[in-house]
Amino acid sequence: MLSRSLLPPSPPPVAIRSWPDRNALLADRARVLEALVRGYLGAGRLGLLWLWAALFALGWSLIGTALTSLTDVLTAIVGGVFLVLGLGVMIPTGLAVGFGLRKDRRIRELLRQWAELDRDPVLDRNLCRPGLSLAWLVPSVLLCAGGLGVCLVLPATAVPGRDTYALVVYGMGLGLICWLTGLIGVVKATAYRRWIQRSLTPNPPH
Repeated sequence: MLSRSLLPPSPPPVAIRSWPDRNALLADRARVLEALVRGYLGAGRLGLLWLWAALFALGWSLIGTALTSLTDVLTAIVGGVFLVLGLGVMIPTGLAVGFGLRKDRRIRELLRQWAELDRDPVLDRNLCRPGLSLAWLVPSVLLCAGGLGVCLVLPATAVPGRDTYALVVYGMGLGLICWLTGLIGVVKATAYRRWIQRSLTPNPPH
């Protein structure tokens, strides 16, 4: 998996390109695109996204414990500890997600730039990866639907006097985390398919 420091550079401007021939250009293009695709839709990136979501949910659960335990002074102190612990988990996890999204944006730009250098139908066929896109899309759609369902159903079915506001907010927060995680996966999968269609699909004959 590519780290930000290991991302390849943009293709050199036309004036200073030094490939000896087209075959050398296509070989470099194929190698860079393959590395970028692995760094964008690799199984490790999907696992990392779900790990971030799980950690964020853990942090929110700690905050939820703090919100639902405020009954007296002692529980308020314990709740304060859980609140600090929850924020300590959520803040760095949120920053990691932000850095990951920024890296994804950079990879999409590099994919576009390197694909525009030339076309190679034989090698580009290996980059289509419909199974990999579905591996991102299907669970992400299910996660979006589940999270959205929780956010809509929980407040609608809450019983006054039995379900506290804190409990409803806690549940809706977990649903929102699921929805946002799924949304990230859906956006990545659909953005990749659009890139395939725009950059790698052969132009129809005129």
